[in-house]
Order: sequence, then C-alpha cells, then structure tokens
Amino acid sequence: MQTKFLGFGKIALATALLFSQSLSAWALENPIYIYHTNDVHCGVNDNIGFAKVAALKQQALKITPHVVLVDAGDAIQGAPIGKFTDGQAVVKIMNAVGYDVLVPGNHEFDYGMDKFLAVNANSNSGYFCANLMDLRTGKQVLPGYKLMTFEDTKVAFVGATTPEASVTSTPKFFQDEEGKWIYGFCDDSKGKKLYRQLQQNINAARKEGAKYVFLVAHLGDNGVKKEWSSPQVAKKLKHLTAVIDGHSHETFTRFELGKASRVVAQTGTKLQNIGLVIIRPDGSLETRMDNYRVVNVTPDEAVGRLVNSEVNKIATVLAEKLGESKFRLCADDPQTGKRIIRTQSCNLGDLIADSFRFATGADVAVVGGGGLRKDINAGPITHNTFMQTIPFGNMVTSKKVSGQKLLDSLEMGARKLPNENGGFMHISGGSYTIDTAVPSSVEVDSKGAFIRVNGPYRVKDVIINGQPLDLKREYVVCSTNYALKYGGDGMTMFNDCKVVQDETYSDFDAFSLYLKEKLGGIIGQEYANPYGQGRIKIK
Repeated sequence: MQTKFLGFGKIALATALLFSQSLSAWALENPIYIYHTNDVHCGVNDNIGFAKVAALKQQALKITPHVVLVDAGDAIQGAPIGKFTDGQAVVKIMNAVGYDVLVPGNHEFDYGMDKFLAVNANSNSGYFCANLMDLRTGKQVLPGYKLMTFEDTKVAFVGATTPEASVTSTPKFFQDEEGKWIYGFCDDSKGKKLYRQLQQNINAARKEGAKYVFLVAHLGDNGVKKEWSSPQVAKKLKHLTAVIDGHSHETFTRFELGKASRVVAQTGTKLQNIGLVIIRPDGSLETRMDNYRVVNVTPDEAVGRLVNSEVNKIATVLAEKLGESKFRLCADDPQTGKRIIRTQSCNLGDLIADSFRFATGADVAVVGGGGLRKDINAGPITHNTFMQTIPFGNMVTSKKVSGQKLLDSLEMGARKLPNENGGFMHISGGSYTIDTAVPSSVEVDSKGAFIRVNGPYRVKDVIINGQPLDLKREYVVCSTNYALKYGGDGMTMFNDCKVVQDETYSDFDAFSLYLKEKLGGIIGQEYANPYGQGRIKIK
C-alpha cells in the first residue's frame, strides 16, 4: 500500500491522490465523479452559476457514466429568491441542475421546520441528515445516508448538520409552544452524541456493502466549536473515506490525520468554486477544485432559462428604489476583503442598529453581525439591495432589559474574539470596549445557549446615551425577534424580559423608515468611515 498526497493547506486549486484500498478489492471499469458545492446561499447566478454546474455534470457524463452531484447545505437562504419563495424556487432549480444528494445546513431551517419539510418533499434527491433527531421519539427525522451503486461498487453519502443549528437558526422552530425542545442535532458540548450518531450511520452503510463512505457535512472549521468541526469529526470517526464540508465559507482541500488519514474539502460560498472527488478504477481517490474545467463550459440553456424565469418573478418589487448611499456600507474590510461584521465595528452595523432604534424609540439597539450578510455599495439602494444584505426577514422587537442582562448579551457576543461570532453585537445609543486580553468566561449549555459569565468580563466601559451602564436599571432594548424573543445566537438572557413592542416593524420596514424620515433618502457623511463611528473599541 502506498500513500501520495499533493497539496496541503488551504489551496483553491489542489490535487490529491489518496490510495487507501487494496487493488484486488476493486473492479470498476469507469471512474466515479463526485462534484460538490456548499453554502450557495441562493447565489443561483453568482460566480460559476447553476447553469454551468448543470453543464459541467453533463460534460462529465461524456467521460464516465458515474457522476454524482452533492450539496453540503445552506443553499436555499441568503437572497430574495429564497426568502420570497420559502426556498422552493432554489430547490426547483437544483432539481433541474441534477443534484443527487442534499444535506441541510443550519439556514435550511430559517423558514421554519414545516417549510423545510415542504422543501424536502419537493426535492428530487431529498435531504439526508444522520443527526437531526426528533427528541420525542429518539429517531432521525430524515434518512441518514444515501447509498448509490456504480457497477459493483457501492458508495454511501452520510449527511451531517452542525449542532450549532439549534441556535444559529431560530430556536423556536425546534421547540413546541411551551418552549420545550422537540428537535435536536446531537448537540452535547463534548461531541460524543454527534460522533456516536454519525458512526452508527456509517456502520449501517458499510453493513449494506458501501466500499466508500463520504460524510457530506455542514460542520465547518474556522470559528466553529472544535468538537463539532469537520477536522475533529474526521478524526473521531472510523470507516470513513473523506469529508465534503460546508458552513464556514472556507476554500480548502487538505489532509487530516486521526484514527485514519482522509481528505476534508470545502469550496467557499456562492459557487465561487466547485469541488471534485474522483474514485479511480484502481481504488485511489483524486480530489481537487475543478474550476479550470468550468471556464470553457457553455451554460446549460434549460437551466439558464429556469434561473432567469424564477429571478424575474420577483424582479419588479425588488427593483423599487428606497434611496441611495454616498458611501460603501461595509460588512467586509474594504482593504482586505475579509469579513469584519462579526468581529468589529463597521458602518453597516452602525446603520442597521440606528435604524432599529429610530423605528422603535428604544434606549439602545443591539444587532448581531451574523444577520448582516453583504456590503451595500455606494449608489441607489433598492429592495433587492436590502434583501441581499439582510435576507432573513426578521421582525424588530423591544423589551425592558436590566443593565446586567444587556452587559451579558454584549459579553456573549464578544466571547469568541478574535474569531468570528454571528452574535457579535453592533450597538446604537451606546458604546463599549472589549479587552481581548481577558479570557472569555462565558458558560453556555450543550446547544450553545447562554448560562452565565463565571469570571471577569471582557466587555468594559459600557456607555448608554452618554452615561455609564447601570447594572440595576432597566433599559428599553430593541433587536431582532431572532435574538430578543427566540434566543438566537444563544441570547437566552433576554427570555424572561418584559416585551415593550412585539414585532412592530420588520427589519426592512425599520430600515426604510429611517432612510426616508431621518436621513431624507440619502446615507451620507455620518456613515462615511467603513470601520464605523468608534462605538466598539477592541484592545
């Protein structure tokens, strides 16, 4: 047996050969091509685009009759075409593209469990997930894996969704009317439930004769809880061939060492890349980003027409002009292109927080950076512009919150720095400092929900409307219903606070009101600095 691997690390165009089986065990006449995508986020026309993905699959079928197309989650949310159709338009397109295996990401559940199940019912391939559990019965909600046969070789694709889904999607979607959890993702803090559940499905697939088992996972790496990350899961599982990953929007093909050596690959986001794993007739694996093949591929005409048709259905309302911005409003660093909305102050975070506070009249607004997805370029702002930036359609809610609980929410948002956190809080009506030299002492439960701060606070010098934060005083605080009512991003400290305004405005309505009535339709000098107005200082 020999092992050869070319291309370590985070490389967009990498090739790897992993020889892991005895030659005598294989009898394939033709290779098996496995194309994979992840975190498309409704980018049906972005970058490579679905029409070219469809054409690439058809092109591969001229090389071999064995071609599989899989997606590792977060496909149906992230732009108006998803939001306005509850994800149905995107799955309709993915059916036409020819996807064979779909795995739900955390954002597949953003329209609610019932709507996700409706999307699943309309998917030609169906969704697969080994660790989405009905806690009332202890059984899987979905099939855990798909077994496909190519000549005499069986290949299994086991689905896995990040346990973070319980709090990074809307928690109430996984609870009954009394707030009791009825769905879960095997989310114990040490990862043992996740490993055990995935291993059971891998073993079952092997028992059915699978010679190769791929984990198609929406787990991620950078900024993810280590125990639930794809590299850690890859190390913990036995009888696994490779991991096709998603969730953290990274691009890599790399070699992981653990109980066995295996490849873990991820392709970025919004079809920036398309991954390819080839099972050779001799039993070896080749894995790479296959972008160079895409350059000369003519888009599939039928899929292209369908994409255009679905996009055009919502084009009129999306084209409505709301106002304009004199400056670029940044979720990403204008110098490096790196996402900053989840780690530091920026003008987009300031603007959205200001709009929420203006609409509700609250003392202070806090807005999680994870809900702000894309820069707003200088120029006209349309409904589509807003929906691309804030695609979730949350409602704005305000509650009476003690100064202590407000401080806890800021500390919860700052706990992962310097790593990203979707719950990182942008603020209006106040300011604060984060001392990263102080280790985070935030305690969370197995689902990532806040329990308490058991030590010194990293967040210091909190000022609310010109005065130091009073821990005993009650403030009217507004945010999205996601965070304030439903504990999104683990913000459970707000759960028992009294509601002042219950979902009075949508996030879109609050923004529109602020743009029109306060700013006169023009976002000007106040928001010129891409790094914000200095409301959040980081030491």
